[in-house]
Amino acid sequence: MRFNRATVFGLLLPALAFSVAACGDDDKKSDGGGGASGNAAGGTLTVYSSLPLQGAQRPQTTDMVKGIRLALEEAGNKAGKFTIKYESKDDSTAQAGSWTPEAVSQNARAAAQDDKTAAYIGEFNSGGSAVSIPILSDAKVPQISPANTAVGLTSDEPGADKGEPAKYYPSGFRNYVRIVPKDTIQGAALATVMKEDGCTKVAMANDKEVYGAGLARNIQNSAKEQSLSILFNEGIDTKAPNYRSLAAKAKQQGADCFVFSGITASNGVQIFKDFAAALPQAKLYGPDGVAETGFTDPKEGGIPTSLAGRVKLTVATLGPDSYGPEGKKFFADYEKKYSEKNPNPYSIYGYEAMKLALDAIERSGTGKKEDVVKALFATKDRPSVLGTYSIDENGDTTLTDYGVYRIKDGNPSFVDTIKAAA
Repeated sequence: MRFNRATVFGLLLPALAFSVAACGDDDKKSDGGGGASGNAAGGTLTVYSSLPLQGAQRPQTTDMVKGIRLALEEAGNKAGKFTIKYESKDDSTAQAGSWTPEAVSQNARAAAQDDKTAAYIGEFNSGGSAVSIPILSDAKVPQISPANTAVGLTSDEPGADKGEPAKYYPSGFRNYVRIVPKDTIQGAALATVMKEDGCTKVAMANDKEVYGAGLARNIQNSAKEQSLSILFNEGIDTKAPNYRSLAAKAKQQGADCFVFSGITASNGVQIFKDFAAALPQAKLYGPDGVAETGFTDPKEGGIPTSLAGRVKLTVATLGPDSYGPEGKKFFADYEKKYSEKNPNPYSIYGYEAMKLALDAIERSGTGKKEDVVKALFATKDRPSVLGTYSIDENGDTTLTDYGVYRIKDGNPSFVDTIKAAA
């Protein structure tokens, strides 16, 4: 994921101020007009997004939606000869505080059953895409994730689980691409950062989800290549009241660093607090799945301020000043539009996801789903706010840079770029 994301991501973050109003009403709102059938010349097509707009990831995803809307507005609600309508769907529930399989399935089916659907932006969480991809693949709906990082969604490379990715495409139709680097890259980034920071014995826990378990395998693989000792990789019960016994095990084995491979909603705050208490001198690390204010800001239920200086996070987004001219222009335009100087970095991925969707729809010529999918996979050397990238035969981006973040004033704050090839 990127922060999940999760996305992924984090996400993927400088100051995270969020003011999208009435998120619960998002799937009732749209940009663009209605009109003729989407496959007719000059007709209307719909781009859906499915993101967790409630719970810990809300700050990331609400800014992501703003980025999506900005891209569409700049395009005049058009993609070539087509008028584009945007439907924002919520794949989370207030009760769960995160995405749910039921909500994801409902959103994916809505898009699959809509004959005007041209693209689907989602999911934010890799586990969510494990649910939506089979539904959308069967209906040949083009899917673009702005945040997923789990390797197995696209390939059987190291980090993938048995049967991945084939089990997500029962019809055999590959419809899914992503614009964030997969976890072979993030695993290498985390291992590289820990090695550079002088870690010698690393305790690791994962949340057993598609994203967390897969990333943990990638961290292990990269750590082995760098002669970095991983003492254990323990899958946790995310409903447990605490993880003191596991933290005690790490202390007994002489751990000097701890890394959690999972998302905030998987009891991420509690496990960091317990390991920090048991290992008072240890450095603490997390992926984009916890790079959000729900984890970093104590006012939002995040870790205590006293732990902030010990934590480093990796996210596939960089600081605003690290992007090229197009990226810098995006942040300036975003600030002008929403009066937010430092948006959540995942906002740029929302923006680029919509830009890529519009580009693929235009390049398809017909607006038909299968043609849009072909256009997505034919994306080569695309100049964008993220930099120049291509989409490979698996649906993966060729981008590889990861950002390293610390926590400042309750927010993830970009400090460095790490180039970690898988």
